[in-house]
Amino acid sequence: MEITEKEVLRYLKEKKKPVFLKTIIKELNLSKNDKSKVRKILKRLQKKRVVKYHRGKYLLADWLDENTVEGKVEAHPSGYGFLIVGDDVEDLFIPPPEMRYLFDGDIVLAKPLKRKKKDEAKVLKILKRAVREAVGVYKKDKTGHYILLADMVIPHKIYISKRQVKKHKLEEGTYVVVEINQYPAPKTKAKGVVKEVLGKFKNTKTVAEIIARKYNLPLKHSEKAIKEAEKLPSVVRITKNRRDLTKQICFTIDPESARDHDDAVAIQKEGNLYRLFVHIADVSHYVKEGSAIDREAFERGNTYYLPEYALHMLPERLASQLCSLRPNEKKYCMTCEMLINKQGKVVEYDIYESVIISKAKLTYDEALRIILGDPALEKKYPDIVEPLKHMEELAKILMKTREKRGSIDFDLPESQILYTETGEPYDVVPYERHLAHRIIEEFMIVANETVARHIEKLGYPFIYRTHEEPNPDKVLKFVDLVAGLGYPVSYPEKITPKFIQSILEKVAGTPEENLVRFMALRTMKRAKYTTENIGHFGLASDCYTHFTSPIRRYADINVHRILKKTIRKKWTTKDFEKLPAKLDKIAKQCSQMERIAEDAENDALEMLKLRLLSGHIGEVFEGVISGVVSFGLFVELDKFLIEGFIHIANLPGYYTYDEANHRLISDNKIFRLGDRIKVKIENVDEDLKKIDLSLVEDKN
Repeated sequence: MEITEKEVLRYLKEKKKPVFLKTIIKELNLSKNDKSKVRKILKRLQKKRVVKYHRGKYLLADWLDENTVEGKVEAHPSGYGFLIVGDDVEDLFIPPPEMRYLFDGDIVLAKPLKRKKKDEAKVLKILKRAVREAVGVYKKDKTGHYILLADMVIPHKIYISKRQVKKHKLEEGTYVVVEINQYPAPKTKAKGVVKEVLGKFKNTKTVAEIIARKYNLPLKHSEKAIKEAEKLPSVVRITKNRRDLTKQICFTIDPESARDHDDAVAIQKEGNLYRLFVHIADVSHYVKEGSAIDREAFERGNTYYLPEYALHMLPERLASQLCSLRPNEKKYCMTCEMLINKQGKVVEYDIYESVIISKAKLTYDEALRIILGDPALEKKYPDIVEPLKHMEELAKILMKTREKRGSIDFDLPESQILYTETGEPYDVVPYERHLAHRIIEEFMIVANETVARHIEKLGYPFIYRTHEEPNPDKVLKFVDLVAGLGYPVSYPEKITPKFIQSILEKVAGTPEENLVRFMALRTMKRAKYTTENIGHFGLASDCYTHFTSPIRRYADINVHRILKKTIRKKWTTKDFEKLPAKLDKIAKQCSQMERIAEDAENDALEMLKLRLLSGHIGEVFEGVISGVVSFGLFVELDKFLIEGFIHIANLPGYYTYDEANHRLISDNKIFRLGDRIKVKIENVDEDLKKIDLSLVEDKN
């Protein structure tokens, strides 16, 4: 029969979905000889914009326009995804076969399809790709040479030519930056070209370079910013607008490795009251709005702390020299002076510009040893012994006050990786937080609150540090989880910090303590910067900001600028008109870059821990069951604080999954969330970031 345009259009209208050319031939009972004619008809219809061609399939253009939604792809590590359409529209499920051709963050056009369990998205067109360049590792197998994008939510393979391999002298395991020039599609592999060779995983330097490239973190400052920093005067003058506190006994307490010292503290006991001075480096004195340094600080948002490396927000001369409160040097500061009573209440305060000289640079461990009465350190720092005792007293008062109002202390275990002189990881040890850490934390919190309340009371535009209350559904799941562990808890009428705190108190000192603390943390929303004060849920604070770390946080620099404007009475009508929008932009940027910093830092630590674990295959470790799913158990290893997985096939016996109570149950064995078990490391895949474990059963 003679095929016509009319018949092809009628067929496509009836199908109501994209179809392959071969499907059209088959379903219209045409012969293979008609294939070229049908293709010509379809091309004519495409030119007329009646038919569209996408990913090898044909469909009616008007059908595409009338029955589609646009959304953002959100990938899930299990292989499926969701199409995020909008606030008022339910997410659409994207099945794994569709996700093979998509990247997390892609913007697509899709057709919603009704399904029994959850509506699905049939992807029709990819409008914008989220990934153009990516960091991956070179691999080869029988399918060819490719760059494995293992750090994607769903790993992708980007194939490269042999010529590329030879040109860049690639060896398996080499990290590269690949540019994708052909995206995956049915019957089509993703292809790309190598843009930059980062090298093999060797040490912390290589990891820093890999992570910086992956997250697009700047490794260097611009020449313009560096030149600006070099021109800044190093002489510190005590002018009329600054208080001379150079004779005061103040000092810094920081980690041993710290090079940038944001804060110094001083204290005076006045009867039953404590006069606390929190001195913060006056970075805004040097970093002027609109300068190259300022623009770069805005873009970075914060300093990025990678293992053994810091990618500073500010040029080195500022971060480690001019602004850093190094001992025995005059420094410009912003001071928050507070008079605090025995109940932990700030009864008086003053915020002003100052000049100080730090009398000592203590590490946290040194501060603790002085508090505990170390004779050698008491002799070395005689003027600091009494102030530290008073600081201990005040910190304990402030801790108790915060605890009373419901402030949540997650206090999760932390680990510290030890490195050789060449930056290679060789061990993981616990990182201890003790009283000296708590002293500084409490003083910074009370200073941040005092500054925030001061500006809020005056009604000026400001950047607050806020933390919304958690999603009720997440709290319900958390309560169910804790109840499933055997603790008497019930859902509250109102979600308050005090309620979360009460649960953490119930599990204190139990084997499940760290697990419950971790799950509580996962229930929380992220803290962020906003221009509207909605309080800080985690700290149970009605008003909070970030004032205390301007060397490493851009938000703090802007808090200082607002304080100076207030102190100097420089507010104008123009400020009230334009500043809110400007601060909102800064708040959003700082929140976004903070999330990137956290992801980058965690990613770097995970890479190094996996490298360490690859040298422990076959060894036995203790851990806690941190997740129970139908196909196995997630186990967090105590020593490394990293999760591995035991597949259900590697557990003895047959198990049924009790989802409600987070358990796997067999005839003679129950594994539940929070149980402590011994496991053996069977395999470590550094590229896919997977640790395969097996159960080690006690012989007795």
